[in-house]
Amino acid sequence: MRFTLNSNTAARRLLAVACGAILATALVSCGGDKQEKGKGPDFARQGAFPSSYKADEAAPVLIRGATVLTGTGEQLPNTDILLKEGKIAAIGEGLKAPKKGLVVEGAGKWVTPGIIDVHSHLGDYPAPAIESSQDGNEMTSPNTSQVWAEHSVWTQDPQFALALAGGVTTLQILPGSANLFGGRGVTLKNVPGRSVQDMKFPGAPYGLKMACGENPKRVYGGKGSLPSTRMGNVAGYRQAWIDAAAYRDKWDNYEKNGGDAPERDLQLETLAGVLNGEILVHNHCYRGEEMAIMMDIAKEFGFQISTFHHAVEAYKVADLLAENNVCAAVWADWWGFKHEAFDMTEANLAIIDQAKACGMIHSDSEIGIQHLNEETAKAMVAGQRAGFHIEPRHAVTWMTLNPAKALGIDKVTGSLEKGKMADLVVWSGNPFSVYSKAEKVFIDGNLMYDRNDPERQPRSDFELGILDAEGARLPQSGHKSPEGGK
Repeated sequence: MRFTLNSNTAARRLLAVACGAILATALVSCGGDKQEKGKGPDFARQGAFPSSYKADEAAPVLIRGATVLTGTGEQLPNTDILLKEGKIAAIGEGLKAPKKGLVVEGAGKWVTPGIIDVHSHLGDYPAPAIESSQDGNEMTSPNTSQVWAEHSVWTQDPQFALALAGGVTTLQILPGSANLFGGRGVTLKNVPGRSVQDMKFPGAPYGLKMACGENPKRVYGGKGSLPSTRMGNVAGYRQAWIDAAAYRDKWDNYEKNGGDAPERDLQLETLAGVLNGEILVHNHCYRGEEMAIMMDIAKEFGFQISTFHHAVEAYKVADLLAENNVCAAVWADWWGFKHEAFDMTEANLAIIDQAKACGMIHSDSEIGIQHLNEETAKAMVAGQRAGFHIEPRHAVTWMTLNPAKALGIDKVTGSLEKGKMADLVVWSGNPFSVYSKAEKVFIDGNLMYDRNDPERQPRSDFELGILDAEGARLPQSGHKSPEGGK
């Protein structure tokens, strides 16, 4: 999204980060196509469309005397946070204000890490929702793992700014769920960008969108092709992984023994990247027994599922999620809109959490992404009503640190800890109160949104309209292209 601000408040970017240096082992390296001999092929292709996310140097910021939810299980009253060079420099009491920079008086206010949404379609299903811009579902084959969601992202989507006003600093854009394999997702910083690469979270692993259950069998069964049943779904997954393993082995053999290089296959390349541990699996899945089957498939072919999305029946298999180190991304109370989404409990997230599994709130909605703090609050209260002791200091992880873990970026963001990215939100009060609003949103130490300052409320170029050469706004017209197209 390319925001337009006054020149003196131009949106800043993260300082350039050396590829592969952001994380030790939690993030995939940015090596590109060239590989060290014997290291194997780069199926993730991180260098093919590299992140160009940059920022002006961030001025120091002191937030003084706020209630701080760190995302690590602590609630700290009357606490200061110092931001320097885009990082969290210190957290404590009585911190010295910078000589130059911004001081935010936090009395009565709360501070949390920036909200992270693991399931969004912003940019791929932008506003306005017209047919010509609906680019999230490549419904041409049950397996479209060769497509990348980032190649459909319209950076001027006005919905990015609305999510920012709700405290969202990072989000994963996923393809839709019509297919067994929908394609690659991409993790973005919620910052302005002329191209999607200006928004890409440096070093973040790619995700592979998969879908089980009703969607694939409904879309392709109606076309008279496989899959038309849930057993057809599973057969489709298994055959694809067999093919991917063979493709990976061909490349491994080439790396070890030389000879003619195998022909590249973009579809198998993505799947082989999963088998090599370079790409994370994000699996649309509602029913408990289907999640269990998907975990069995992962064991059969030796890959790890990061997260089940929607996961309405995750509470039924919460212990299996914990045993298999699989996260669940859920809604607070969105259910019943189709049969596989019917067997819901509002204590779903709390039950997942109490089983020691990794649970989180997600949106899958251009409206929901603006209110993820409220969705988290609903899930927290539902858990309390079910008899679980859940406090804000823990529930905040459901919208910050746990989604960071699911995206493989928790070493650098998702919690307020010294040395992590200064991605945080200053709330007018308790963020789990419906009366509280995000007042200020910082990304890498830069003030990207300020509810009290119109100059810090970004708008995309699309919202600004069209100006003539003298700066006057031109009227809209019903002019059509010469070809008469839309």
